[in-house]
Amino acid sequence: MRLFHRTTRSLTLTAEGEAFIPFARAMADAEAGARAELSPSPGGASGVLRMTAPSGFGQSVVLPMLPSLMEANPDLRIDLDLSDRQVDIVGQGLDVALRIAPLEDSELVAKKIAANPRLICAAPTYLKKRGRPVSVSELDDHACIRLSAVRQWPLIVNGALIRKHVDAYVTTTSVEAARTTAVQGLGLAQLTYWDVFRQLADKSLEQIHLEDATMEDLSVWAVMPSRRYVPNRVSVFLDALRNQIAELGRSLGRAP
Repeated sequence: MRLFHRTTRSLTLTAEGEAFIPFARAMADAEAGARAELSPSPGGASGVLRMTAPSGFGQSVVLPMLPSLMEANPDLRIDLDLSDRQVDIVGQGLDVALRIAPLEDSELVAKKIAANPRLICAAPTYLKKRGRPVSVSELDDHACIRLSAVRQWPLIVNGALIRKHVDAYVTTTSVEAARTTAVQGLGLAQLTYWDVFRQLADKSLEQIHLEDATMEDLSVWAVMPSRRYVPNRVSVFLDALRNQIAELGRSLGRAP
């Protein structure tokens, strides 16, 4: 089967070649992983770590840890896609995807990295002007900032998950935009802990607790295409991510 179109001036992949790339990478990773297992490189992880992460989590947690990770592993390269859409990690040839939304059943392998519950928050300026809601029904009296992908806010009431319609004063596809507009005092936002932990720490946002409802528990998951032949660069990255989250928790004096 032809995988390449070759001329004297160019070399391009056929459709079959494009389809074969993820499998070729997996075979190359398996060989590299086996060699690294038997004779680990003194320089640490190497190769290109291809990964994707939600934009908000990537900006607040993943990007700050990259300098120390790459300093400890000078032969490591990063190919990072920050996006809130779920990509086909096998078709895209990715090593790992960090996901926060509830996982769908699939043949992919998922490992829990950390708890990441949803929470409602608002800027002190907004709360001073509009007051602090204390019940689900009082949310109807407030301007809310809603993510386009979350049309209704999930809440736990009497042990059951409900979907609460809120008045969307601002609707956005971006977690960063939702966080920024919340800090600007434009309304209440329902985001996850690791999206806003820095703003909670510096008091630019305050968490709101409802008396008759709790928030849905979510987690940060690492999703990989296979349980077998996990490249050393993936294991090194996930260990560093766990350490980063644990260190942030200790520095903040709280866990989500």
